[in-house]
Amino acid sequence: MPRRGLILQTRTHWLLLGLALLCTLILFMYLLECAPQTDGNASLPGVVGESYGKEYYQALLQEQEEHYQTRATSLKRQIAQLKQELQEMSEKMRSLQERKNVGANGIGYQGNKEQAPSDLLEFLHSQIDKAEVSIGAKLPSEYGVIPFESFTLMKVFQLEMGLTRHPEEKPVRKDKRDELVEVIEAGLEVINNPDEDDEQDNEEGPLGEKLIFNENDFVEGYYRTERDKGTQYELFFKKADLMEYRHVTLFRPFGPLMKVKSEMIDITRSIINIIVPLAERTEAFAQFMQNFRDVCIHQDKRIHLTVVYFGKEGLSKVKSILESVTSDSNFHNYTLVSLNEEFNRGRGLNVGARAWDKGEVLMFFCDVDIYFSAEFLNSCRLNAEPGSQKGFWLLARFWLWNDLSISIRFPDHW
Repeated sequence: MPRRGLILQTRTHWLLLGLALLCTLILFMYLLECAPQTDGNASLPGVVGESYGKEYYQALLQEQEEHYQTRATSLKRQIAQLKQELQEMSEKMRSLQERKNVGANGIGYQGNKEQAPSDLLEFLHSQIDKAEVSIGAKLPSEYGVIPFESFTLMKVFQLEMGLTRHPEEKPVRKDKRDELVEVIEAGLEVINNPDEDDEQDNEEGPLGEKLIFNENDFVEGYYRTERDKGTQYELFFKKADLMEYRHVTLFRPFGPLMKVKSEMIDITRSIINIIVPLAERTEAFAQFMQNFRDVCIHQDKRIHLTVVYFGKEGLSKVKSILESVTSDSNFHNYTLVSLNEEFNRGRGLNVGARAWDKGEVLMFFCDVDIYFSAEFLNSCRLNAEPGSQKGFWLLARFWLWNDLSISIRFPDHW
């Protein structure tokens, strides 16, 4: 029995060994069949089973090279065509941008009338004709007046601030700053390149060269917006060594800036009659005369002072102050009107205005508490037009003695 079990165990062992060898052989054959061909075994172009010479492969390479050269030439042609189209498009864009810049900065719509649509120009001119920049407007009351805002190169003064806040806007918003810079540049373009219909002569510099204005010659400007028509701009320029001012009026009718007029203003002979109604306040009058001496007598020298005094108390003190100024500064251009009545500002202004009998004059109705500068007096002269009934309103900035800043307006024909 033990011998039979040993023989059975030996057969089983050989049987397992044979199966293992068979599986190994099958796996080896599978790997050989699935393995990829190497570069050395790769077949060359041509019919399988046939041999080819060196000339065949050279011809084949030349054919492929010609094919790629033809393809490259086609691509180069397409690239050149695209470059030409891109250049033409860039020139069109540049031309449109130049037209836009000319319309915005140079007020050059007049030179491009053939290019601009006639109906658009007609509409823009109609907006100017309907706005107050060309003709006056009848208003039901003073509340219907559209106020002007004042600005310089660095500041914008807003009327709506009133007495609650300082009217100077600091810092100026970027959109407003960009708008005003564009307007000033447009005004300079009008002055430096005047049209034939401009009311100004071609001035020359000290060496005979053409007089060119720049942004440093900008003095001040005013603007206001009529909501259904556009924005009006009044700009004033002045060279430091000249007395004449250049005045440019522009209008933006919800489109490009358009020139309304350009003129030269000579204010050298414009006299301002300052009319001051007063009662008792002699100390305040002494302070007022100190400012009057420094600004009007020593700097401006084109001023007449009219003082309308109510009552008898303090009248001698007022006369003494006026005589002191007369003796110290050799100033005689003043009128003192005495009224034995109770103080009435309207009455005093009326009497002071009627006291002037020397011809046309610009009247400034003033209070004894007001402090003003020589620049303000020039602003009065620049913005007041003799005999005008246009309803043009002047923006004036005053500084009271308590350093409170306010803004007021009054019509030039009062």
